[in-house]
Amino acid sequence: MAMRLVTIEDCSVQDRFRTLLPRVDWQMCDGEAWLVTGPNGGGKDAFVRALASQAQFVPNEARPPAVPLFSSVFSPTEGRGGTAVVSLEAAAALIEEERRLDESEYMDRQDIGRTGRRFICEVLGGPKGKDGPLPQIAEKLDALPEVKLCGVGSILDRGLKFMSTGEIRRTLLCRALLSGCSLLILSDPFAGLDVLSRNILLEFFDTILKRQLAASGTDSSFPRIILSMERFHEIPSQINRVLEFRGGAVSFSGPRDEYEAVLASRRAQKEASREADKKAFLAEIARIRAESDALVTEINQDPVPDSLIRFNNVNVGWDEHKVLVDVNWEVRKGEHWLIRGPNGSGKTTILELITGDNMQVFREDVSLFGRRRGTGETIWDIKRQLGIVSYRLHVEYRMVGGTDLESVIVSGFHDSIGLYEQATDFELATARAWLKLAGFAGREHQAFSSLSYGEQRAILIVRAAVKCPRVLILDEPCHALDEDYRDKILDLLETVAATNTTTLLHVTHESDEVLPCEKHILELRPGEDPMYTIIVRD
Repeated sequence: MAMRLVTIEDCSVQDRFRTLLPRVDWQMCDGEAWLVTGPNGGGKDAFVRALASQAQFVPNEARPPAVPLFSSVFSPTEGRGGTAVVSLEAAAALIEEERRLDESEYMDRQDIGRTGRRFICEVLGGPKGKDGPLPQIAEKLDALPEVKLCGVGSILDRGLKFMSTGEIRRTLLCRALLSGCSLLILSDPFAGLDVLSRNILLEFFDTILKRQLAASGTDSSFPRIILSMERFHEIPSQINRVLEFRGGAVSFSGPRDEYEAVLASRRAQKEASREADKKAFLAEIARIRAESDALVTEINQDPVPDSLIRFNNVNVGWDEHKVLVDVNWEVRKGEHWLIRGPNGSGKTTILELITGDNMQVFREDVSLFGRRRGTGETIWDIKRQLGIVSYRLHVEYRMVGGTDLESVIVSGFHDSIGLYEQATDFELATARAWLKLAGFAGREHQAFSSLSYGEQRAILIVRAAVKCPRVLILDEPCHALDEDYRDKILDLLETVAATNTTTLLHVTHESDEVLPCEKHILELRPGEDPMYTIIVRD
């Protein structure tokens, strides 16, 4: 009989304030490689949090105390024999921590914070934080198989805050492997990764899952893996079991082939109603936007220049690391752009030069809406014309996560993180209409921090679109969205583009998320001369 590694019988999942899942029954045995999946807000995130001891499995009171059971051969704490989590949320929390510890304003130089090397060494006997001597193994990290497997050798001496989203998650993965953990939970591991990073990760899965399926008990030089994803997409072939949550309950638990049959049936049902549902959704978007026309006119009274964004011979970097080299690029009104390139190539840097989140913009020749940056305009002059969805914004909003959903949407009118002034009746009505459209009706006063990562991203997309901005900046907008939300968001963006009042700048690695309207492509090619090329599609 196969050894049970995790057993959960009639337990609820609870945090300090409430019950997240009323009942879970599940077990993981030798010879099993599990995928945990389900739509945004369906319960998957709560279950993963409990496995990582960020929430609790609590025996239900409806049965005798001796019957309900939660047991695991894995320790809940990070480290030798413990449990580690690599996720978009873990990456966001790490960046939050680096920003809190940033001392640049007290120094005569930029504080780079912890490097990848120092962060990884924290689980190898090194000191916590950015000070103190590193252990001897720090000099040998580059040669370790875990470092090579995760593809982080070239970024070990880069500050965490200067890494791309994909680079940070690969660094977290490398640290988890070197920590000696016995259970590794990977949440949405492919989100935002370029082709090279995906291939590295798929090779990682093939290597470790094969060992996992052949191992006995906790005997393995690599950890057991539980994969967590919203979409049944790019699932490694070694995964042989699926646990799905929908509506706060387990909706499927069993073999992969049986789950694939369930998905096929659902897809057929969805296709039957897809066109009608899409038409109704788009009609509601059109109605809400039409009612917003008066406010849009008030916000953007000035005529829109033909040239919205212009980079003239722009160079950006730090120390010896060059991110952008001699970039000449212009975005004109009505041109919707796809920005693509490998992780760390400078895509996010370009967007942050536009939004003003990268201070090097003031030494470079960058013009927005016909005016060069640094010639007297305020940040509010710029932001009132922009809608932004980015990893950076998501991190900043998590730091004020107690804000309710209604206030998050209204803050899009004011370009603030949180809401610090009285909302008008029009703003409140518009916010509630958008929340209903996005599937959050009746949840207006729920805290942003209580949502799953994917639900948070959906709210931030609505926040960016609510004021019908001149330029809508989208940095991997569909991160952590389930299939239904993803389809709705892509429909929404296509509709926004069709109004001819908003120009899109879209960063994505997903070929099936490229919109038909995105005829202009800025492709970054680091290490080449020139380091970019511009493509115009028919």
